[in-house]
Amino acid sequence: MSVIPFRIEQWQFNRERTWETLNAISETEDPQSVLLWQPGPGRAHIGWQLMHLAMTEEFFAMMKPGFASSISKETFGHFRKGSTPDEKVPSLEEIRKVLGETRGHLLATVKQFTEEDLGIIPDSLSERGWDVGTALKILAWHEPHHQGQAHITFNLWKASHLRQSE
Repeated sequence: MSVIPFRIEQWQFNRERTWETLNAISETEDPQSVLLWQPGPGRAHIGWQLMHLAMTEEFFAMMKPGFASSISKETFGHFRKGSTPDEKVPSLEEIRKVLGETRGHLLATVKQFTEEDLGIIPDSLSERGWDVGTALKILAWHEPHHQGQAHITFNLWKASHLRQSE
């Protein structure tokens, strides 16, 4: 299997783990409060982690010249790299929708590349010096990283809230 289909298959596996976390959150009494819960002052909540995944995929979809994002600049800026988590987080349904939309954008972009393109540095990544191959590697790491943070934050929420309700 060549690199691009392999990475896409990996991303699909990773996304299944993210959906599992979202499904578990949806089964709580108040999913919105779970999405907003922070394990400590200034720490990212689950909602930020998941929206950050979506914004990163949208950023990498911009590797395609002329890509026009449907994500508002406000939303993109609110959850992109370097942003500060606050109490503004979309609903569970909106997070699902945005994750699906940005994944579609990313796949449409990546499927236009060939193995010969892996060494090309797209204009959108030139400041970072990343070529297409590096971008694919980062994306294969990025979702497990933030999904893992969301997962442990959810586990901390459960430990904290289940203990309090007993």
